[in-house]
Amino acid sequence: MTITETHLVLGAGLFGDLNPLHVDQQVAARSRYGSRIAHGYITTSFMAAQLGMVFHGTAIAYIEHTSRFTAPVRAGDTLRIVWTVTDRQDKPKHDGGIVSLSGVCTNQDGTKVAEAEAKMLVANNPRD
Repeated sequence: MTITETHLVLGAGLFGDLNPLHVDQQVAARSRYGSRIAHGYITTSFMAAQLGMVFHGTAIAYIEHTSRFTAPVRAGDTLRIVWTVTDRQDKPKHDGGIVSLSGVCTNQDGTKVAEAEAKMLVANNPRD
């Protein structure tokens, strides 16, 4: 997924976060980042969305997500996300289990921009 200027603008409106680092190029240019950066919500939402697609049909609930941002994301960056299953706890009451995952998000240069931990409650069999 490539982050665009549109993502930054829509993110500001959607989240109500009008911090100049996200919306004002002149202010952001004087910051430690040197330019506008994407909201952390955008990066972590792209990470979470990938799990929604992977577990489509078996997901009961996305029950936990924590993120740590390690480098800025800018318009024009292309993000790559890799999730690894780290654990599974059976939940017979739900005819499924909790899948624990660890994720890493990198940009086009291979720089790690975020890492996350997530838990999904999933069914043992696909649901319609």
